[in-house]
Amino acid sequence: MKYLNYILILVGAIVAMYAKVNDANQNQYILIVGIVLLMIGVYRISKTIPSKRDREADNDFIEEDRT
Repeated sequence: MKYLNYILILVGAIVAMYAKVNDANQNQYILIVGIVLLMIGVYRISKTIPSKRDREADNDFIEEDRT
């Protein structure tokens, strides 16, 4: 399932770059779809990264157990 996130980012970036290369006939809808796919992939990956506060709380909990 995590590979889906990377695929979304890759496909979104490729589609956005493809839409941006053709400046003469730039299709705004293709560019928007590429950016949306890219952002969905980044969002899904960022959900799995724990926040710094959570990591510090886990470290404090582990240190309390050792004493």
